[in-house]
Amino acid sequence: MAVTQRRGRRIMMTPAELDEFLSTQRTCRVATVSPDGAPHVSTLWFAWDGMSLWLYSITRSKRWTDLRHDPRVAVVVDAGEEYGELRGVELTGSVEFVGAIPRTGEEEVPELEAVERLFARKNFGMDQMPHDGRHAWLRLTPKAIASWDFRKLAL
Repeated sequence: MAVTQRRGRRIMMTPAELDEFLSTQRTCRVATVSPDGAPHVSTLWFAWDGMSLWLYSITRSKRWTDLRHDPRVAVVVDAGEEYGELRGVELTGSVEFVGAIPRTGEEEVPELEAVERLFARKNFGMDQMPHDGRHAWLRLTPKAIASWDFRKLAL
């Protein structure tokens, strides 16, 4: 993955800061493009495995429909209220659909074992993923990442 930041290098996150931030935050905003070119932004929980951002999306959503048509996506994870607290990450690339659509949990998908355990612990406080037969997995291995941490401005 490429760090594409040309400006703001002073406030960009280090790789360790980026991993820590993405591992602890729960909510992201996913931007997709509809077939008619209209942008669409929606909120999801996610899991970060150190290389990819994993999204567990409802398969009958506008987001899913958009991504089936055009898998390109931009995802923002951010935090902070006051200007000097703002920090975040933008990840861009194309998603891949992983596993059954929808995911029922009936079939074993070795690639999803660690991700589902991570997601379930982070977002549900459980050791196993609760499958409802309405969601499926999207993996974003970003082509580009831009980050900011305005707390560094005070240093």
